[in-house]
Amino acid sequence: MVEVVAGVLTRADGRVLACRRAPGRSAAGLWEFPGGKVERDERPEDALSRELLEELHIDVLVAERIDRTVTWVDATDIDLATYRVPWDAHGPSSSTDHDELRWLLPAELGSLTWAAPDLPTVQALNFATPMP
Repeated sequence: MVEVVAGVLTRADGRVLACRRAPGRSAAGLWEFPGGKVERDERPEDALSRELLEELHIDVLVAERIDRTVTWVDATDIDLATYRVPWDAHGPSSSTDHDELRWLLPAELGSLTWAAPDLPTVQALNFATPMP
């Protein structure tokens, strides 16, 4: 089992950051919430802060966990914990692991093709969003 964390960067207008995996990377072309693997003896929140600094060059304060699921991918269980990350600054504008970044409303997330481990979080965000 691989322990992974992801951040749902959330702006005040309710939009969240979706990131498309760059060509040459595993799951290339699929969308995900940014994050990565938890290292040995590392707290998940610390791993997420480290990963967002490495990938998006941003320093964040990790808030509450919003989802945790285990997904079977390529003969491996992926244990993904997803955290809300409030974001009120400009950017991020680039990523080391992604070729496109988009700020979307939760209702718009379903229009993208997501990596399997992130799908439960996409669904949870859609259900948590009040209908107009």
